[in-house]
Amino acid sequence: MARDKVVADAAAAVADIPDGASLAVGGFGTCGLPTVLVQALLEAGTTDLSVVSNNCGTDAHGLGTLLAAGRLRRVTASYVGDNAVLATKWQAGEVELELVPQGTLAERLRAGGSGIAAFYTRAGVATPIADGGLPWRYAPDGTVAVASPPRRVELFDGVPHVLEHATRTDVALVRAALGDRAGNLVFHAAARNFNPLAAMAGRVTIAEVEELVDVDELDPDEVHLPGVFVQRVVEVPPGTPKRIDRLTVQGQPDQWGVDR
Repeated sequence: MARDKVVADAAAAVADIPDGASLAVGGFGTCGLPTVLVQALLEAGTTDLSVVSNNCGTDAHGLGTLLAAGRLRRVTASYVGDNAVLATKWQAGEVELELVPQGTLAERLRAGGSGIAAFYTRAGVATPIADGGLPWRYAPDGTVAVASPPRRVELFDGVPHVLEHATRTDVALVRAALGDRAGNLVFHAAARNFNPLAAMAGRVTIAEVEELVDVDELDPDEVHLPGVFVQRVVEVPPGTPKRIDRLTVQGQPDQWGVDR
């Protein structure tokens, strides 16, 4: 019989995450963000966190709430354009930031969950990604305190490739549209982009699910992530709001006056 992994609530699920932990966090834009778990972590007061996520939320949503509260020490991400607070804190030397090509970040997480220590990719060849020197952390006087190191480059079929190490984190926080009590998860649309990969990378993975069902209610062919990767499941409280990333309303003119 499958083990029941459901815990009482988000507060109980994140209670043992220590200060200084590393987190892989799912989400793509504002789609599929584990907002209930992030809010519980914020309320728990956990700090000095190192997070790996496609983007660091927005100024007042998702991981952006932990950032604004000064709880993040390091951010590894692909896209930070919707978070002015992150740019300000990075330039002020208050947070370390590593920017990673999106496909490389996805593969780092997947490799970490698949037992692959490192891999080579063409992304970043002949750029500061390979050559090193990208500012990760600034000093208060504006000088670079920590810079990215140079990466190993090898030729494969005469083409240079950059060595990238896999990502493993202490904990992963993810959100699924549907999950069963054994941790098998189903994701909706763009929420599937990074949530399964983040879940694979965590040594302990906590999933918040919008709809919780019994183990025998999911068709195995519909499961996007098997429960072997998930240790704890939390049901999202009814009525929890979901943020829309870019609201487009049919029949209204866009910025050019064209009726879409």
